[in-house]
Amino acid sequence: MADFTVGDDHFRIDGKPVRLLSGALHYFRVHEAQWEHRLSMLRAMGLNCVETYVPWNLHEPRPGEFRDVGALGRFLDAAHRAGLWAIVRPGPYICAEWENGGLPAWVTGRFGRRVRTRDAGYLAAVERWFTELLPQVAERQIDRGGPVIMVQAENEYGSYGTDAVHLRRVAAMLGACGVSVPLFTSDGPEDHMLTGGSVPGLLATANFGSGAREAFRVLRRHQAGGPLMCMEFWCGWFEHWGAPPVVRDPAQAAGALREILECGASVNVYMAHGGTNFAGWAGANRSGPLQDEELLPTVTSYDYDAPVDEYGRPTEKFRLFREVLAPYADGPLPALPPEPVGLAPVRAELTEWAPLPAVMEALGDEEAAESGVPPTFEELGVDRGLVRYRVAVPGPRGPYTLGVAGLRDRATVYVDGVRRGVLSEGDAYLPEPVAGPAEVELWVESLGRVNYGPRLGEPKGITGGVLHERQFLHGVRARALRLDAFDEPAAVAGVPFAPVDGSGPSGLYRGTFEVADAAGTGHAGLELPGWTRGFVWVNGFCLGRYWSAGPQRTLYVPGPVLRDGVNEVWVLEVEGAGAPFAELGPGVPVRAGGPADADA
Repeated sequence: MADFTVGDDHFRIDGKPVRLLSGALHYFRVHEAQWEHRLSMLRAMGLNCVETYVPWNLHEPRPGEFRDVGALGRFLDAAHRAGLWAIVRPGPYICAEWENGGLPAWVTGRFGRRVRTRDAGYLAAVERWFTELLPQVAERQIDRGGPVIMVQAENEYGSYGTDAVHLRRVAAMLGACGVSVPLFTSDGPEDHMLTGGSVPGLLATANFGSGAREAFRVLRRHQAGGPLMCMEFWCGWFEHWGAPPVVRDPAQAAGALREILECGASVNVYMAHGGTNFAGWAGANRSGPLQDEELLPTVTSYDYDAPVDEYGRPTEKFRLFREVLAPYADGPLPALPPEPVGLAPVRAELTEWAPLPAVMEALGDEEAAESGVPPTFEELGVDRGLVRYRVAVPGPRGPYTLGVAGLRDRATVYVDGVRRGVLSEGDAYLPEPVAGPAEVELWVESLGRVNYGPRLGEPKGITGGVLHERQFLHGVRARALRLDAFDEPAAVAGVPFAPVDGSGPSGLYRGTFEVADAAGTGHAGLELPGWTRGFVWVNGFCLGRYWSAGPQRTLYVPGPVLRDGVNEVWVLEVEGAGAPFAELGPGVPVRAGGPADADA
């Protein structure tokens, strides 16, 4: 057991000055069987600490329904065994390019614009969550013999609001739930952010990707004493569907890291290892004028151009960071663990198929009662997946334009059973008019809830209505197909599959491939040539979303998901399938770095 404190100039353990050399690694973005390897990579890079967020929505998808909350404790135990201290950032809001910034859809659906404020109902929900979560943090604090040295109160609040009452109450909840190690806040190094996000008595830290001397100069205007720390050193960046790839030059990133350390500061490399947004948990951003912002969904890979890539391999950035960090380490750095071995190329033939309506019948929720207006995903209690809306165009009437007001985010439209087009938020009207009477189906998908900025918590689905000419169509029937309905293989076995006929429609596809040495395989990469958009499972494990919009073409398959002999693949295609097979192999090449496109 030891005593960790925030001194006037340094962090201290039992009174001895220490510098925190931390790296972000999110336990929920890495398969649990691979935690040990990834943590050992952080140690080999020269880090003495690991930082993780905690996503509330992953662990409490519905009110009072807690799922594997103990995963955080198991991760902290793994960090302790690896010889690392730990920084925990439990939110309740985390951003993290994660669905809804980590807030459950039922929370934002219930409290709306009152989230992240002093609202009593919202804070009561937070308190119930913290009461469930935080005992496993408290019992693993450094003064009880564990690795936890610091805990964050909220997250980058100065980028969102100015409710100091809210921040103080969140900090008080942490203490009431047993957190006794120092609390801190983190914000961008700008006056308005530090003013809005700091809490008197708590250490303020800064988040940036370059310009450490200027960033710390701004921080010192708001906090004259205490150790300096860059809580998020952005060594890379994340990517959006339909946008170019993002990389940052390794030498430039290493120079920025060196500048932080030359300032005498501590650092948290964000990300040291990014991992993957499995199971459709990727978030989204908004870009442009506030009232007309474009939705930018985040890709499944959270490689982040990090020094340890998505596949657990060291990059050129890793080598340079190790050189920068080595002089600050206590003794020689550990050797690198063995590099994971990729799967030899193999093809999974997708031989069976079921149309989306049949999948809905087998796995979907009960259809909601007919309503005057379309219910949103939040009103249906849906976080990730599809909702099928059905509505009639009365007749007789002539052909008029059919569209959707308030579509979030994408809809495949069928009229009398015939596919007529794909609508999006920015292109929400069918190109050809529709005459009545007709039956319209809209299969609507959320592409990820916004995780940052003033549009956090916006609802998904059809948030306005279905329009024929300028007339709303009422009498809507809605039914949900949740992603977590696929979590039970026995349920999927009840889908009425038929042989693939080669026509390539939307639906659920199933096939197999064989692996000779699953135990010796660290990972695989999976591609779907010619497919459009959907989700993939291997042996019941959801790899996440694929989309022909790019830039991501290959989905990461964790080695522990594979098994000797026959392995099963499911593909849920929502627009149009390609060749009836999936290709698996060793994955994408190691990133060597490139232009400094993401000096964030």
